[in-house]
Amino acid sequence: MNSIWTIARKELSDSLRNRWLLAIALVFATLALGIAWFGAAASGSVGYASTPATIASLASLGIFLIPLIALLLAYDAIVGEEEGGTLLLLMTYPLSRGQLLLGKFLGHGLTLALATLLGFGVAGVAISVLVDDVAVASLAAALLRFIVSSILLGWGFIALAYMVSVRVSEKPVAAGLALAIWFFFVLIFDLVLLGVLVASEGAMNPELLPWLLLFNPTDIYRLLNIVAFSGEAQLTGVLSLGSDLPVGQAGLWLALVLWFVAPLAAAWGLFRKRAL
Repeated sequence: MNSIWTIARKELSDSLRNRWLLAIALVFATLALGIAWFGAAASGSVGYASTPATIASLASLGIFLIPLIALLLAYDAIVGEEEGGTLLLLMTYPLSRGQLLLGKFLGHGLTLALATLLGFGVAGVAISVLVDDVAVASLAAALLRFIVSSILLGWGFIALAYMVSVRVSEKPVAAGLALAIWFFFVLIFDLVLLGVLVASEGAMNPELLPWLLLFNPTDIYRLLNIVAFSGEAQLTGVLSLGSDLPVGQAGLWLALVLWFVAPLAAAWGLFRKRAL
């Protein structure tokens, strides 16, 4: 455990020294405050609208931003060490590959979690102070739920980045594959699913279709936040399938947890087979 925490502390220290944590927190805080006050500008009004509307808008933005930040944070976790000549040196210490991978995940995960908590937490404090009639208790509960789900989503993409990093031997290849992962889950998956629905013309089993949403962590993330704060009536497009998903909120939380546990386990399996 000491070895794991030593690696995690180094990664967290590197993030602080490189201003990663501060930069991510500032981005989250700025965007959260901007959405809170100017999210309804398209309808001709400026100011804080409501907590559900703000959370729904933040979730819509989070599916683009959080996975990208997580992938950028972790895509070179292993391949970067190898190119820098430090991976072999690390392996000479009394440190297993699993401990190295888990320590790095803990460090990157803490970096993302602290930045998310600080960024959106500062925005929540600002809203509670500057908005007179806001219900502070409901705002705090909504933001806490949003922050936890955002952290889990980010951890899932960190684990996916590790799968890439332990498999390739060059950082540019890892960066390209990380970008491909982002495009697939954030942009392409729902388009493909919608195309399948239209092309099948009802031929697919309607009971199977909602389960396909669980194969995309960003869809699970949106379902958790939009359904919780705006209701199923706000589900549109592919997400409308979520109203027929029989797993409930607890099942969605479990699925989001599995989305970082399973890829991390797969990355560990690939790392064990990697030749140094």
